Amino acid sequence: MDDAAAGAGTGGDSGAGIGGAGSEDSGVGGAQIGTGGNPAERSGASRRAAARAGADTPLSGWSRRRFVGIMAGGAAVVAVPAPAGPPEGSAGDAVSEARRAAASVPSRAAATDRPLLLGTYTSAEGGGTGIGVASYDSATGAVTGAGTITGVPDPSYLVCHPDGRTVYAVDERDDGAVTAVRLADRKVLGSRSTGGSGPCHVSVHPGGRWLLSANYGSGSVAVHPIDASGALGERTALVTHSTPPPGPGQQGPHAHQFLTSPDGGHLLAVDLGTDTVYTYRLDEQRGTLTEVAQAHTRPGAGPRHLTFHPGGRYAYLANEVDDTVAVCAWDPDSGRLTIGAPQPSGSSGGTNYPAQFVVTGDGRYAFLANRGHNSVARFAVEDDGAVLRLLGTVPVGGDFPRQIALSPDGGLLFAANQRSGTVTVFHVDAADGQLTRAGEPFASPVAVCALPL
Repeated sequence: MDDAAAGAGTGGDSGAGIGGAGSEDSGVGGAQIGTGGNPAERSGASRRAAARAGADTPLSGWSRRRFVGIMAGGAAVVAVPAPAGPPEGSAGDAVSEARRAAASVPSRAAATDRPLLLGTYTSAEGGGTGIGVASYDSATGAVTGAGTITGVPDPSYLVCHPDGRTVYAVDERDDGAVTAVRLADRKVLGSRSTGGSGPCHVSVHPGGRWLLSANYGSGSVAVHPIDASGALGERTALVTHSTPPPGPGQQGPHAHQFLTSPDGGHLLAVDLGTDTVYTYRLDEQRGTLTEVAQAHTRPGAGPRHLTFHPGGRYAYLANEVDDTVAVCAWDPDSGRLTIGAPQPSGSSGGTNYPAQFVVTGDGRYAFLANRGHNSVARFAVEDDGAVLRLLGTVPVGGDFPRQIALSPDGGLLFAANQRSGTVTVFHVDAADGQLTRAGEPFASPVAVCALPL
C-alpha cells in the first residue's frame, strides 16, 4: 500500500466579509414526487452522459479531475485487525473539547462566529493550495477567510468526525487517498490509500471508528479504521461494483457516495456508472463489508447523491445524468431501498446536472443544488417524507453549485460554486423554507465543498 504521512502547514489567505442582499424564487411548480415504479427509459440518456463531461464524467479513462481543471480555467474484501476503540470520556467532554478545537480554526473570536472549511482542486488551474479555512457569522452569514491548511492534495470533499476534533478529506487523484487533519492545530495526521482512483466522497460511521470513501474513477468503496487520535489505519475493506454492467453512455462503475443509513445498521453506496444504489452491512469489529441488496434506477439516470429524511423511512435521490430526482422508501430491517418514479429537478429544461439534496432538521423542506441551471431548488416535504412538492428555484449567484450544506443550527445554507470559484450563503426561513441571499458570494478558488461547523 502506498500510504504516506504528510506534513502540516498554514497559509495566510483571507477574504472579505459579506453584506446583505436578497433573492427571490425564479419559478414555482406544483409537481408532487412520491414513490412508484420506474417508467420506460427516457430518450437522450446517452447524449446527456456525453454532455456530462462538463460536469464530472471521464472523457477517456478517468479524467474527471483534469477536465475540472480545464473548466475552472475557463468486489474483493480485504480484512486486517480491528482498530483501537474511540477515546474515553463522556459525550459532554467530547463536545466541549470539539468546540474548543473548532474555535481555534478561524481567526475571528466573536460569539456568533463559527468555522467554515472549504474544499478545492489544488491541481486545477486557478485552484487553491489546500483546505480553505474561514469563519462565518451565524447571524448575518458573513464569511471571512482565515488561511489554508496545506499538505492535502485535491481535497474535493470534506467531513468532520462526530467528536468535532478531526476533519477528513478525499485526495481526488488517480492514486486516491483520504487524509486526516486535526482541527485544534491544523496538523495533518497522515493519509491512507483508498485502493482506487478519484475518490469523491467521504463520510464517518456514526460510531466514529470507521471512515467510508467512494472511488469515482474505479467504481469502488473503501473502509478505514479511525484510532483514538483521529488518525487513519490501514484499509480494512475495498469492494468494486462489478454488477450490474454499466448503464447507457458509461464505461464502468462510478461510485459517487458512501454513507450510513439513519438507523446505523447499513451502509449505502450510490453508483452513477451502474445506475445502482448498493446496500452493505458493516462488521463493526473487523471493518469488512457484506452486500445485502441492490436498488436500480431506470437506465441512464446516473444517480449521484442520496439524502435521508430525519424520519428515517424515506430518502431523496439526485440523478445527475438524466436531470431528475426521486423519492425512495427505506426498509431499515432488510436494508432494501425502493426507488420511486423520476420527477423534475426544477431546472428549466436546459443542460443541468442535479448534485445534492439537503433536508432541514425538522424534515419540512428539502433543497437541491442544480449545476447548469445554477440554482437551488426548494421542495416542501409532505406525508411524513413520502412526498416532495416543488416550490421553486433560487439563483445561486454563481456558476456550477456542486455541493450545498446547512449550518448546524439550520439557519444558513452554503452553496459551493465550482466554476465561478465562490461560496454563496443563504438565510433559511424555518417557517416557509424561503432562501434569501446573505450578501455577495465569498471568493474561494475552485470551490467544490463548503463544510460549516
